[in-house]
Amino acid sequence: MGQPRFTSKAAMASLQLYLPFSTGSSLPNFRFRRTPVQSSSGRQALFNRIAPVYDNLNDLLSLGQHRIWKRMSVSWSGAKMGDSVLDLCCGSGDIAFLLSEKVEVNGKVIGLDFSKDQLSVASSRQKLKSKACYMNIEWVEGDALDLPFSNGQFDAIAMGYGLRNVVDKRKAMQEIFRVLKAGSRVSILDFNKSANPVTASFQEMMIDNVVVPVASGFGLEEDYRYLKRSIREFLTGEELEKLALDVGFSDARYYEIGGGLMGNLVATH
Repeated sequence: MGQPRFTSKAAMASLQLYLPFSTGSSLPNFRFRRTPVQSSSGRQALFNRIAPVYDNLNDLLSLGQHRIWKRMSVSWSGAKMGDSVLDLCCGSGDIAFLLSEKVEVNGKVIGLDFSKDQLSVASSRQKLKSKACYMNIEWVEGDALDLPFSNGQFDAIAMGYGLRNVVDKRKAMQEIFRVLKAGSRVSILDFNKSANPVTASFQEMMIDNVVVPVASGFGLEEDYRYLKRSIREFLTGEELEKLALDVGFSDARYYEIGGGLMGNLVATH
């Protein structure tokens, strides 16, 4: 991996919190499947606190670039017309909607998240969209560490900014492997934990001097400081490749994107 070059726009575009989205209880009720969830209550509370300004802050800090990265990740998943696919840790549904466009009306998309509020937002967004393919999405409240699906159920899986926040990354990868069909792929987008000290220092500097000050304007300074720690505790690209191979995937490749500040793991069952 070569040393990335940065511009001020690329730096701003590459630093987002990407915590799950929620807007509280003011949204209309909707139906979705619910399964028992075991998660860190502290993290879940953090996600809910940040939720009201999640989309606005992400668009502001990324200059809209997160939409490009998500499209790239969905393309790497290999999802195609007629497939049954999963958006794991789906949040407000961005990746689920992109997957739906890939599998079209004859396919099936499931968006799973541990937050009912996030799923409520996703469902409300679904009702406002006009494409017929978006009606093939089902929202499921569930646990990434104990997926409520059968073995080999999905033709493709995508996960955006979720693996970094699960409490047991190996277990999450084992569950992904279990529910994915043989020969199919998972595509996992998240912040890149760079092994390059220059890149890592630049990333932390941008969080301290751009992300946190902007978040402080919304009264969320301490919540956004979590981002730096979560990246430090995450796995490098090489470590993610090794983890995927260790749990049974036949091939695993990691790609640095967004000027080296983001990364995407592509693993084949």
